[in-house]
Amino acid sequence: MPLTATATKDAPVDPRGPRFSAWITTAVLAVVLLTGSWRLLAAQTVLFAMCAFISLKLNPWGHVYRFAVQPRIKPTTEREEAAPLRFAQGVGFVFALIGTIGYTTGLTALGVVATSAALVAALLNAALGLCLGCELFLLLRRHAPALARPQ
Repeated sequence: MPLTATATKDAPVDPRGPRFSAWITTAVLAVVLLTGSWRLLAAQTVLFAMCAFISLKLNPWGHVYRFAVQPRIKPTTEREEAAPLRFAQGVGFVFALIGTIGYTTGLTALGVVATSAALVAALLNAALGLCLGCELFLLLRRHAPALARPQ
């Protein structure tokens, strides 16, 4: 998976939108851990995949933020590049996919561990604004610049 936006070039985003989405993702993953619902985790996996491999604009929580939350809060000129966010969605996709496979194959411990890792990452992003996938993207770009930029 390239470390830049793949299918489309998403515009920079208001950083409060991804944090809002991370709160909802945190809740979804917590419900998965409480119920063991592989179907809910599979739906989250599809959402991660759409955002990572197609466009961040496909995130329904981003739409909720833009139309229901953003108009009610103070405007900001701060923007985040989309590429690290898309990479982070790809990392979330990998963990959610492993979790889904774990739950559906009866390897419940694998499902719990992978889902827990995704939950911790989502919670760190939501509560503290620390996007582990974004930080990994920047680290990889710094240490492997040929991988991070199109040829």
